[in-house]
Amino acid sequence: MRPAPPFSPELARREVVAPVASFIKPFHSHYFSRTVGPPYRKRQYSFAGLPGLMPLVRAFLDTSAAERCEEYQFLFTLLGSELANNAIVHSRSSERGSTYRLTVDRRCPSPGAGGCPGRGRSTSSPSHPTAATFADIEAGTATGRGLALIDALADRWGDNGDPKFRQVWFFLAYDLTDNPWMQIDTEDTKTADDAENIGKNEVEC
Repeated sequence: MRPAPPFSPELARREVVAPVASFIKPFHSHYFSRTVGPPYRKRQYSFAGLPGLMPLVRAFLDTSAAERCEEYQFLFTLLGSELANNAIVHSRSSERGSTYRLTVDRRCPSPGAGGCPGRGRSTSSPSHPTAATFADIEAGTATGRGLALIDALADRWGDNGDPKFRQVWFFLAYDLTDNPWMQIDTEDTKTADDAENIGKNEVEC
């Protein structure tokens, strides 16, 4: 029997580069097409806790909201990406072989509510810093910007209160008329218009 080769720390630390697409299961490829696909009520996918897979996460979220307007699609993907980042940074999902799961459930949480809930589930550990909770946000003691962004822009959000298997969710209504994001966009447009007018005045003078 041939003896095993000696252990080499250099070889153990060597990284292997793999295409992001290789993490997509063949029968789930339509989850990442960024195009309007077949109607669905609920869609979920488990991601390895690797920051390098965030483009795949964004493709999943983009596709989940592909039939909505561009503003909604962008905002939904932004908030969902924050859930993913939260899972990677504040849970055991980033450990070797671990995953977190994103779920998009179109079943309305209350009568007359039109919108899309997003949900992220991860495994926490005492050795990892605990992500901010709703109480932290309310008290102004939260660290990091992820959940604060969700608190500011989602219509509702919360978690299951389980420190071991934490599940954070948010709900984003389809109608963004009163969403602070649209107000930011309007203010930016007004500022740009004002700057353009100032420039014209200077030229005319």
